[in-house]
Amino acid sequence: MTMKVTVKDIQQAHARIAPHIHRTPILQSSALNKIIGCELFFKAENFQKIGAFKARGGCNAIFSMDQASLQKGVVTHSSGNHGAALAWAAALRGAPCTVVMPDNAPLVKIAAVKGYGANILLCEPTMAAREQAVATAISEHGFTLVHPFDNDVIIAGQGTAALEMLEQIDQPVDIVMAPIGGGGLLGGTSIYAKGMSDAQVIGAEPEGAKDAWLGFKNGERLAEYSPNTIADGLRATVGVRNFAAIIDNVDDILLCSEARIVEAMRLIWTRLKVIIEPSCAVPLAAIMDQPEQFQGKRVAIILTGGNVDLDALPW
Repeated sequence: MTMKVTVKDIQQAHARIAPHIHRTPILQSSALNKIIGCELFFKAENFQKIGAFKARGGCNAIFSMDQASLQKGVVTHSSGNHGAALAWAAALRGAPCTVVMPDNAPLVKIAAVKGYGANILLCEPTMAAREQAVATAISEHGFTLVHPFDNDVIIAGQGTAALEMLEQIDQPVDIVMAPIGGGGLLGGTSIYAKGMSDAQVIGAEPEGAKDAWLGFKNGERLAEYSPNTIADGLRATVGVRNFAAIIDNVDDILLCSEARIVEAMRLIWTRLKVIIEPSCAVPLAAIMDQPEQFQGKRVAIILTGGNVDLDALPW
């Protein structure tokens, strides 16, 4: 394994990708603050290129590669947002991109990946099937793998959301929160927030996809886990590098129920007036399920994306 990702890596990633991404805004709602009982700051990555924070990691990965490697093409596996991000970034540099997607991925996300010019390979909705399809594609075509989360340049790229967020909020925050699936965002966020602030870092995970929580509590990563959650972006098992960063830098991981995810998602739609996907709502849902430790605190949350299937809303 390579060296651990550092604050400097995240700063360099930000300089590399800044010309290509959006500096997304911070959203607030006094009505929502009153309902929840703390001061909330939302980093609106639903307004990011491709509609999700994954543009940051995908862009950093592609712009870190040399032209010779790029010309052979890149491959990844993704339930949607990372695939779209890699396809978008690869197109900026004229590189071919193949994305292995589970056959139960939301149609809106499959369409998005295709729309950015990627070749899509569908597989069974298991991590083993994804990895096998990627391995076959690499052996047949010589593609370069850009792993969706267990990858240093991806972790550094995702950490740039926290870099911007802490610059944009004019007073110190007490808590920084991000949801956790594969752990690229929470890993990068925790490295930057711990290195550059005094904030606590808390991850949030659905009860039906709690592999990171179980590993965090036991001190040992779970390699196998079968998630079952509405939050389709969080169905990945936490990666090796990501878990190491989380163990080193994250103060706690909190769980939330499926019903609370839907409630939190609806609150964000109605109070912030923005469209988010279920994965985004998980940190707010965790606060709502365990409100006591957040009362009166200043809490910064990364809203991860807005690529929701409008034909399959949970209400």
